[in-house]
Order: sequence, then structure tokens, then C-alpha cells
Amino acid sequence: MKASSEHFGYTPGNEEALLFIFENKNGVVMKVSNYGGTIISLLIPDKNGSSADVVLGLSKWENWIKNPAYFNCIVGRTCNRIGGAGFSIDGINFKVSANNGEFQLHGGFHGFQHKLWKSSLFERKDEVGVELEYLSVDGEEGFPGNLKVKAVYTLTNTNEISLDFFAETDKATPVNLTNHGYFNLSGEGSGEIYDHELQIFADKITVTDSNSIPTGAFASVAGTPFDFTEPRRIGERINQLNNGFDNNFVLRNQTGELVLATKILDPKSGRVLEVFTTEPGVQLYTANWFDGENLLGKCGKIHSNHTAFCLETQHYPDSMNHPEFPNVILRPGEKYRSTTIWKFSAQ
Repeated sequence: MKASSEHFGYTPGNEEALLFIFENKNGVVMKVSNYGGTIISLLIPDKNGSSADVVLGLSKWENWIKNPAYFNCIVGRTCNRIGGAGFSIDGINFKVSANNGEFQLHGGFHGFQHKLWKSSLFERKDEVGVELEYLSVDGEEGFPGNLKVKAVYTLTNTNEISLDFFAETDKATPVNLTNHGYFNLSGEGSGEIYDHELQIFADKITVTDSNSIPTGAFASVAGTPFDFTEPRRIGERINQLNNGFDNNFVLRNQTGELVLATKILDPKSGRVLEVFTTEPGVQLYTANWFDGENLLGKCGKIHSNHTAFCLETQHYPDSMNHPEFPNVILRPGEKYRSTTIWKFSAQ
């Protein structure tokens, strides 16, 4: 295992952002910045041993600062949407920043993806990684409480990347953390992900309104374009929709144990990604709204629609406004813990 760090850039506040570089014995190379906890690149060998960068990204540091599409970063305090940009806890109403129309998306205007995290590299026998820490102060983006957050990214010699999130608070507050990874298993710049074969271990989705805010209802995936209970080509399903997927799937596992949630194969390269998680939901997003602005990729091409998929492990969107959804309110004395593992292989 190899681990190193180097200068990456300076924030608008003139703070230095670092780039951590990790490599395992199989040739997997992961580059992570402490700016936003962002995975900058991820080199994965294919069935012939040739490596490609399987996460989308941006061409220069100045665009990573903006990162308008949330490429591969930590989003929080709560990922996804908060309807009406507000909620109540114990009868007290809170209004958070509305950065997307009348609702909040991915933590607000200056969410966790725009924060410089305190970082510490670690090296062990069969794993390397980085610990990231951030204190989200009381009132940040409208959220109550001082929230201490830690994220640990670990690369192993078995081609697994684990994403572990921890949090504690001094006031009751919503917490729902994820990494917004954009994947194309053929490699960045290789085109649409229509031939990728996807399986999601979920029989239901959360129903949403015209703004993609959950209504509180659930719908069966059986007989619909959302049925990935068996492996299906994304292109076969996406062509049945107006634009693409941006939906929360209700995973079969609701126990909080770490289990397989989804599996995806790229027949062209033979690369396989298996996602294990303790979370009860996963958001499938197929990069539906790329407009080209500030989206020049590392590969030198402009990112376009449907050239990546996201599998954002999470509690359900807008859970704080739906008592019937899994609880996202963290209280003083409680410990938040969430684990997701990306396991790569080739066949």
C-alpha cells in the first residue's frame, strides 16, 4: 500500500487544500481532497488489467471550488431535498437556506462540499486512507446545534473503498450524510452509461411531487421503469422516462446492518461495482441536467447528460418532514454512524 499527500489549491479564504493519493497492490489509485471530502479521481483496472478513471470530475482547481454538480463530494448536513426549506423539532420550527427554488438541496448554499476539512492520513498493513473532521456551527445554513462530523475514507488491498461517517451534536438536528460519487465504469469521457447493467435490491421507491419532494407515499417498482430487482440495462429503462432517474429506492434491508444494496456491471470493460451500506435508501441519479457550464472534465471533454450514474446511499429525502420515514434527527448524547463500501472487481 502507498500513501502520500501534496498541494492541491487555495480556497477563496487563502487556506491550503491538500490532495491525498492512495494506491493498493492491485493498481487501484484513489485521489481525495480535504476540500469537501472530494474524490478527485479513481483509477480501476478492467478485465484486461488496463486502468481508467471511473469517476467524473473537473479540469482545474478553480472549478473544483465551485463544483456545481456536486462531483464526488460529501454533502450535508442533510443530502438530497428538504421540502419548503424547513422542518420542526419538538414543536420548534426551523427555516434553512433555500438554495434550489423553494427547497434546500444537499445542505444549502455553502454545504459540506465547500468546507475545508481537518485531515489526517493513515497507513496500516492492508489499508490506507484519510480521516476528515469538520465542525458545523450552530445556525450554519439554518441548522440548529454544533455538529461535530468525521468522515473516514479507506482503501483496502481487496479493492474496497469504505466511507464511514460519524457525528455528534449539542442540539437536536437533522443529519443525513453521503458521498455524491459520479461513476462511469467505462471511464470518464467514454460516453453514456446506457449499457451498464444495474441491479438494486429494492421493491419500492418513495413517490415525489413535481419538485422531486417526497409525498410520503411509496410505490412498487414492479412493472415500471424503476424495476431493477434483476439486472437491467440502464438505457433500456431510461428511455421509458422523460429525462432520466433521480429517485430514492427503498432498500429491502432496513436493519442498519451492512449488506449489499446494489450491483452494476459495465460489459465493455468488465468492471463491476458492488455497493454495500447500512443506509435504508439509495438515490439513483443519471446526470440528467449537465449544461456544460464549468463542466469540462479531467479527460478534456465537456460532461453531458447520462454520462454517469450516482448511487447515493442515504436516509430518505425530506425525512425530517415525514414521521413515517426513517428518523434523521440526531439528539445530544446520541452517535450518528453510517457506512458505505464500494467494492470493485472485473469479470
